Amino acid sequence: VTGAFQDSLVAVMKEAKTLGVRGRYERLAPIVERTFHLPTMTHMAIGGAPVWDGANAEQRKDLVRAFRRMSVSTLATFFDGYSGELFKMLGERDGPQGTRIVDTQLVKTDKSTTALAYIARKVGNRWYLIDVIVDSGISEISVRRSEYSRVIQDRGVNGLIAVLNDKADELLTAKSATANK
Repeated sequence: VTGAFQDSLVAVMKEAKTLGVRGRYERLAPIVERTFHLPTMTHMAIGGAPVWDGANAEQRKDLVRAFRRMSVSTLATFFDGYSGELFKMLGERDGPQGTRIVDTQLVKTDKSTTALAYIARKVGNRWYLIDVIVDSGISEISVRRSEYSRVIQDRGVNGLIAVLNDKADELLTAKSATANK
């Protein structure tokens, strides 16, 4: 799962300038959809069962859709060029609660590295990524949970959906405007 994702990510990085942020978004969206289990990630990012169970079916679909847009927009703005970077898989190991951890490094041209630990879980009959830990630090999902908890508390589920969509729009618009100058 991680190898195909990383190969696709590098291919998009190599064409980043030609594609622009919207083109990168369009290329990355199906890759993210195939690689990450977005419903599980959304469920974890919003704080789990209490919020998820309190949302109706339409709100859950909207939450997953907004989380997807925000995630892909973030990737599209973050991976905006290529300078010879490569991903190096270091190995896999068992993780907690039936997960697998795939240890990887992003190696930059100056030989500096960023450690990435992908957390994978089997859903149905295939493996999906459900989290990423950068530089042996805090998981991306934990960071999102921290960010989203205040929004949910203040504005509820619909408020979070709006915030995620607004942020995705902002990322795509701001980077597009910058790229077109």
